[in-house]
Amino acid sequence: MDNMASYIFCFRCCGNGTFGGGHVQLKEIPVVKLDTTHVGNDVVIVKNGRRICGTGAALANAPIAQNKAYFEVKVQCTGTWGVGLASRKCDINAVPLGRDMESWVLRQDGTLFHNGEQKGKLTEYPQEGDILGITYDHIEMNFFLNGSPLSTPFAGIKGTVYPAFYDNGAVLDVQFDKFYHQPPDGYDSIMIEQSLL
Repeated sequence: MDNMASYIFCFRCCGNGTFGGGHVQLKEIPVVKLDTTHVGNDVVIVKNGRRICGTGAALANAPIAQNKAYFEVKVQCTGTWGVGLASRKCDINAVPLGRDMESWVLRQDGTLFHNGEQKGKLTEYPQEGDILGITYDHIEMNFFLNGSPLSTPFAGIKGTVYPAFYDNGAVLDVQFDKFYHQPPDGYDSIMIEQSLL
């Protein structure tokens, strides 16, 4: 078969879905990334939903539904930033997060904030170029710096929560898969619920 005949055959078989009982359209498998519909007014999301810059906050496009979830953040450029969990009721234009009852965050200075109160402080905190790992098991959120546990759990998180990130002059790259460091035993990437598909 010459090239033209191959093209015509392919079009008849696959192009319009009429040959051989119909063509099944494949759906793209959804991935967890920053949700461009739940971002602050001055936030910029780039790198296919993996980088946040500008000013404001952004949530991931999927809540943490499974028992044990893990995600990472690389601090590309320092500034004012935070990472943690928040509900969809969180005010994503009011940074820093952690000032209301709907967000639980680690801030760039190592402090843990919720409802306007400092709930703890890390002994070490990420600098430019560092990788911050975050685990959540519906009991507490824990942090890892370049693969090492920081042993400062954040407890009392309630409701349906999403990974949350904010910045003001910083640049953060988020990883929801293909991690820099191996997740702790029993933890895995965030899964999208079947009901969301």
